[in-house]
Amino acid sequence: MRVITGTARGVRLKTPEGLLTRPTSERVKEAVFSIIQFEVEGSRVLDLFAGTGQMGIEALSRGAAGAVFVDERRDACQLVRENLKRTRLAEKAQVVQGDFLTYLKSCRTTFDLIFLDPPYREDFLENALNSISEIDILSDRGIIICERPVEKGLEGTFSGLVRGKDYRYGKTWITLFRKG
Repeated sequence: MRVITGTARGVRLKTPEGLLTRPTSERVKEAVFSIIQFEVEGSRVLDLFAGTGQMGIEALSRGAAGAVFVDERRDACQLVRENLKRTRLAEKAQVVQGDFLTYLKSCRTTFDLIFLDPPYREDFLENALNSISEIDILSDRGIIICERPVEKGLEGTFSGLVRGKDYRYGKTWITLFRKG
């Protein structure tokens, strides 16, 4: 797993051992950044289920102004810190260890890009979308990028959010939401 382009282009990111973290595939990451390429420069980024931090790090490498990485697991947060150090992007980042709902409830910052790639078997995605819409942390030009497996539906509406196009890449769906 590597940074695709920008100031940290080509830097290999550390990945965790075991199956607790499921990094986004290179193909999906390339597709996501192709879709949002004109939205990244100068943006504030939230990588809510950070894992390795690769999505937020890619955004920083491409010119995002800053990023917050949130993960519940201590080892994941340490991995994000190591990857930020490898890419020399740590000064633009904040790493928060904690539950995503607790973080969202206390958040007083707005974000332009929010990456949601929660554990697939849980209802974290729907809960995160509901919380984000309730606390209104998405900027007026903001985009939420959701990743989920093809077998997991994403039904319903989320107050204040407009669902965009769904993109399928192999066994993965990417769904975009904008502020409504």
